[in-house]
Amino acid sequence: MSKSPLVPPSALEHDFRRVAVLFAGGPAPAANAVISTAAASFLRQQIPVYGILHGYSALVEHSRHRPVAVGRDYLVLDSKVLKRTRNSRGILLGTARTNPGKMVSSPAHLDDPERTKPLRTVYEALRYLEVDALISIGGNDTLTSANKMKMFQDRLPPGEPRISVVHLPKTIDNDYSGIDFTFGFFTAVEMLAEEIRNLLADAEANNAYFLTETMGRSAGWLSYGAAIAGEASLVISVEDIQGEFRNEESFTDAEGNTQTRPIMNVDRVIKRIVKMMLVREERERKQFGVIVIAEGLAEYLPQEYLEGIPRDDFGHIAISQVDLGKRFAKWIAEEYEHQTGRKRKVNGLQLGYESRCAVPHAFDVMLGSQLGVGAYRALVEEKLDGVMVSVSGQLDLHYVPFEQLVDPETLDTKVRFIEPNSDFHRLARFLETNINQ
Repeated sequence: MSKSPLVPPSALEHDFRRVAVLFAGGPAPAANAVISTAAASFLRQQIPVYGILHGYSALVEHSRHRPVAVGRDYLVLDSKVLKRTRNSRGILLGTARTNPGKMVSSPAHLDDPERTKPLRTVYEALRYLEVDALISIGGNDTLTSANKMKMFQDRLPPGEPRISVVHLPKTIDNDYSGIDFTFGFFTAVEMLAEEIRNLLADAEANNAYFLTETMGRSAGWLSYGAAIAGEASLVISVEDIQGEFRNEESFTDAEGNTQTRPIMNVDRVIKRIVKMMLVREERERKQFGVIVIAEGLAEYLPQEYLEGIPRDDFGHIAISQVDLGKRFAKWIAEEYEHQTGRKRKVNGLQLGYESRCAVPHAFDVMLGSQLGVGAYRALVEEKLDGVMVSVSGQLDLHYVPFEQLVDPETLDTKVRFIEPNSDFHRLARFLETNINQ
């Protein structure tokens, strides 16, 4: 007779003295659901759990003279600390964007002791804490760090202890390969959609337009979702920079080689937006609306607009300093006046930060909780190492090896874009103002 599903699983054999949980990158709703359920899963098997504070920032500073310390650099996660945290906002462990693998951009670099020094420091800090497994929670960049930690250890001499690494995918951008939806995405979409709906009422009252720049560095999932749910007039993301809206630009790389990169044809994109505004006026008698653009379009600006903009440890430009929303609003207003001889108020603003630590929706809590439990199941039940936990269907768990998610030559993660002409892409095009009828 098969065992009833109501009977709890028995204790499993394992070799884990303790486990570390680390959160890195931008915040996301339901972060605490992931952290707390992951920790609780191990605590039920009497495996102690350390919560590393602020990503890798303390681990890379570990040394004989300043070893990682409880309270300052990590927390002991117990039932008292975890009490009623699953549905809470914010991040129990804090976060940071410190990148211990920033000097490693190819497999060959892993054989260079100088380039791998930060990775070794992280390894030694975790060994100092007697940690046998690391649960990494974060976005695409954090996944690259987890993979590099795994690859660094693969090159350790025989006999040196290994720390198993499991990664849990996090991003409100939802641009992860290997999983359908990431936790926090739907909460963020709903928050941004509500703001868009509020702006739409304001725009109608004032016969004006709002140009909202939403988060979404690499792909348009968040901007498209917010535009669809918020009833925006038009949405444009990096996936739309194709055909007449795309150019190429030459540049010289750090090694003095001439390279080319895709850039946006700003003039044609602006004209496309103004055409939509004119169609709304002529056909629908509407002199207002909300336009949504993804912040990732900043990466497609010609270099002349990016001079002086700093980059982070992962090589990304500081998008908030580009202020794309206000730039686009100015260009749109100027083009509208050029074509019509009339002025139209266009207000540019950024949306996104206010959604990252929102109270999570039920779906994100359920998804995040399953991912947290999945870390335990991957490490203890399945004895896996170097995998990302994924969820599909009825929150069914899957485990995707790092090598399926990372480019073998650059060690960068593979971004999941919205597929052009996919049903999701076509939904947004169907619901926005149609300029071709």
